[in-house]
Amino acid sequence: MTNALKNIIYNCRQATFLIEKRIAGKITAAETLQLHVHLAGCSVCKIYQQQSILINKVFVGFENNDFKLDEAFKKTLNEKIEKEINKN
Repeated sequence: MTNALKNIIYNCRQATFLIEKRIAGKITAAETLQLHVHLAGCSVCKIYQQQSILINKVFVGFENNDFKLDEAFKKTLNEKIEKEINKN
């Protein structure tokens, strides 16, 4: 297996970045392929994608209302995400 392929398959951080980038706008054809390959084998990122899409739909109405998450909540959430990412 080539290094480039390993990087795509085992890089959840890159996959979550591409998921968010796709939701926010457009990703390139190469990025779409990378994400598709990763999601084919990573159930955790598939769930992340589903949740991210749902959260985006729920909070679309808050865009112009200066809705902000509490700093303590964001810190806790980031710690949980890092813990899950670093399990692999």
